[in-house]
Amino acid sequence: MSHSLVYRLKTAIWSRARTGFPKVQNYILNVNKHKFMGISFTPARISWYSTEVNQAEVLKTMRNIGIAAHIDSGKTTVTERLLFYSGRIEAMHEVRGKDKVGATMDSMDLERERGITIQSAATHVTWKNHLINIIDTPGHVDFTVEVERALRVLDGAVLVICANGGVQSQTLTVNRQINRYNVPRLIFINKIDRLAANPYRCLMQIRSKLRHNAAFVHIPIGLENDTKGIVDIIRRKALYFEGSHGQDVVEKDIPDDLKAITEEKRTELIECVSNVDEPLAETFLLDEEPSIEELKAAIRRSVIARKFTPVLMGTALKNKGIQPLLDAVTEYLPDPSEVENYAFDDSVRDEDDRPTKVLMNPERSPDHVSVSLAFKIEQSKFGQLTYLRVYQGLVEKGENLFNVRTKKRVRTSRLVRIHANNLEDVNEAYAGDICALFGVDCSSGDTFVGKSKFGMAMESIFVPDPVVSMSLKVVGRDDSGKLSKALNRFSREDPTFKTYWDDEAKEMVVSGMGELHLEVYGQRIRNEYDLDVVLGKPNVAFRETITSSIDFDYTHKRQSGGAGQFGRLIGYIEPLPADQNTKLEFVNKTTGTNVPNCFMSAIEKGFLVDSTDKGPLIGAKMAGFRVVVEDGASHLVDSSEIAFRLCAQGAFQQAMDRGLKCILEPIMKVEVSVPHEFQGSVLASINKRKGMIVDQDSDSDYVVMNCDVSLNDMFGYATELRSITEGKGEYTMEFSRYQPCRNEVEEQLIRKYQEENAPKSTKKKAGRKR
Repeated sequence: MSHSLVYRLKTAIWSRARTGFPKVQNYILNVNKHKFMGISFTPARISWYSTEVNQAEVLKTMRNIGIAAHIDSGKTTVTERLLFYSGRIEAMHEVRGKDKVGATMDSMDLERERGITIQSAATHVTWKNHLINIIDTPGHVDFTVEVERALRVLDGAVLVICANGGVQSQTLTVNRQINRYNVPRLIFINKIDRLAANPYRCLMQIRSKLRHNAAFVHIPIGLENDTKGIVDIIRRKALYFEGSHGQDVVEKDIPDDLKAITEEKRTELIECVSNVDEPLAETFLLDEEPSIEELKAAIRRSVIARKFTPVLMGTALKNKGIQPLLDAVTEYLPDPSEVENYAFDDSVRDEDDRPTKVLMNPERSPDHVSVSLAFKIEQSKFGQLTYLRVYQGLVEKGENLFNVRTKKRVRTSRLVRIHANNLEDVNEAYAGDICALFGVDCSSGDTFVGKSKFGMAMESIFVPDPVVSMSLKVVGRDDSGKLSKALNRFSREDPTFKTYWDDEAKEMVVSGMGELHLEVYGQRIRNEYDLDVVLGKPNVAFRETITSSIDFDYTHKRQSGGAGQFGRLIGYIEPLPADQNTKLEFVNKTTGTNVPNCFMSAIEKGFLVDSTDKGPLIGAKMAGFRVVVEDGASHLVDSSEIAFRLCAQGAFQQAMDRGLKCILEPIMKVEVSVPHEFQGSVLASINKRKGMIVDQDSDSDYVVMNCDVSLNDMFGYATELRSITEGKGEYTMEFSRYQPCRNEVEEQLIRKYQEENAPKSTKKKAGRKR
């Protein structure tokens, strides 16, 4: 039987089992003698898909996982193999294959052209009676929001690490994101066939840099060009992957030269797990040998509790180690019922006036009110496609859902499941399912419920602030408004992509997470909207702040006949600590009734909203300080919200005229990986850009330098690095923090801002003098 025929059969059986379709066994016809991917199609085996379907059993055999990694670690290739060995696709293709097809999950033309993942893509496979929903995420830091929203809705993750590169900068970022959402994980060390591959060094870095209690469950049989297979140290078996595509997993005895290290690593594995699992610890302390089932059960408990991380390995490109990875996903990662998910009930407040947390019921039953989260939206040829994770109850095609944020009712006219860019219509989705809706007007992070009075809202998704801005101009005229449509669409799809019109410069400005991020959107506008656009030199998102505490005592008084305006505010503005210099705080320390509390909201807006949008030095946003109001005065008739809001603006301006101010610039964490012979040249290039080396790590071939460099000094570095390393060097960078600019940079920025904003008459006089 072909891959596709068997997969269609398995999918049909699965879908009928989930909906309780009668007489499923009659549907399988005459395939009961066939065997595929370890599943025998016999009447006894098919009884799991019987007429009386236990939805609790269906829930237990579901997995929702994400594949995440540093760029070029091979996660899309790993996903391609997962699809092939599970029978989801008939043939494997490479990320940049010679057949020009490209990987299944890289469905965008731009992804295949550049050879990178830009958008997260969802799919689903079946493996040994388990349904696995998979989301393949980008590795580049510029598209980090795709990783954020994928991890927000997943129950488990596979963190892929390159056996040569080890734990890299984006690996640390992805690991922090996984920790933020409390997601259990496995680690898969990929590319053990690569030159200078060293999985043992990777394990040391996992323990030291990622701070995981981790141990091998596999060890390699050979490395680099001698890679032959892996050893399963739990079952004490050597696994070889034979056949034209490594589809036949052959178990043999462990080679004699690996028996000693297998026992050593098995003992190490048992020690690591017993340190965090009491049942196994008792067995270990009694000096008894745990059975395979006991050890696997202990690993599963520890992984779900996020106290232990099993480390697997293989090489996806050479088709080795993927089937054991699928087994590990089903054996160690949790099903939806084993993960606690909460919603917030705004109608019931705790003693601190915060919404109460309500635990979602993961049972696959229509008896519970449905609660689901829209974690991603994208535009398709059929309209807006909204990706949905169902956390409670049942979502059916044709029913009405209520958007908790907008308080509006929407109709689920079409419900689909996703396989890359292919859609499969379904009639219902239970708790634990990942599906998509068509034609629903919403935003990423919205919560949908089944009843209008059921005001449960799921926690939204963390969205980092953009750090790079560029001007965007259309060559020629845009009479049809295509640019506006494109920018509105991309802003809705990607919360880290921001746009605004700069009145002073008279140009459109786009902001994002990096140069590549904005270049990709510029290219998408050209390809998808047939608009020739030009991106200007990026502008860095500077901030302005104060360097010392400033007092203010300001009275706002205006009389124009009838009721006037009156307000007086007394207090001070103080800088926040360096690690909080991107925040703004407002503190009310007034006592008595000199300043009524009903005006505090307006006063806070006057200080933190109206006054901080443009700073006095270069017109950048202001941050990094706390406004404290201690006293003031009001008038029974003339005081109002608008009066105190204007008073706050005046008090802030008064303080800024008196105080010392400075400019903050974004500092990037830069990781540069180059061959040893170029180390000196690269160090010189970093020093030229005023970078500070934090640490270095080297192996036999490459040196990895971690440094902090101002984003303002990093533009054009990709071209320079390729030039000085003959194209062999690579770097990644991510936002680290804000810190004060150097004096010469600050003076240059202020002078440029003053020249650009000088009155026209002054500019003309300066021109005549020259």
